[in-house]
Amino acid sequence: MSVYEYSAKTIKGEDVSLDRFRGNVMLIVNTASKCGFTPQYKELQALYEEFNEQNVTILGFPCNQFGSQEPGKEQDIEQFCQLNYGVSFPMFAKVDVKGEHAHPLFTYLTEEAPGLLGSKGIKWNFTKFLVDQNGKVVKRYAPQTSPKDIKKDIEELLK
Repeated sequence: MSVYEYSAKTIKGEDVSLDRFRGNVMLIVNTASKCGFTPQYKELQALYEEFNEQNVTILGFPCNQFGSQEPGKEQDIEQFCQLNYGVSFPMFAKVDVKGEHAHPLFTYLTEEAPGLLGSKGIKWNFTKFLVDQNGKVVKRYAPQTSPKDIKKDIEELLK
């Protein structure tokens, strides 16, 4: 199995297979617009701009499961991200990332890259998963991990 087996709706409602990103390094992030970590959008966008031409992409998945910090509709989220952070990387429709209704992609990601002490559940917004060019999950990052601190791991995968 790999992330290529999954699909999701974009923020504009289009069904997209993650196979579309085959051959890319991906950083998959559950995001929120009203979170203390929301300013990470700026760093995520900077990573995207720096590495996009080298087949690296960021995939943002808004989630409202943590403190109701993503209450808006998709159009509101998209506008917020573009106006405040210039986000141009692919954004997806809101999803659940834990629990009974978790999106299958996030169930897979947490199985492949457990968190601290082997915990599988996502504990907060801006948990990040680094996926290599072959669709293999290689690392999980805590919400407080700055996207700029992931840069060296991305560069390593590009070698």
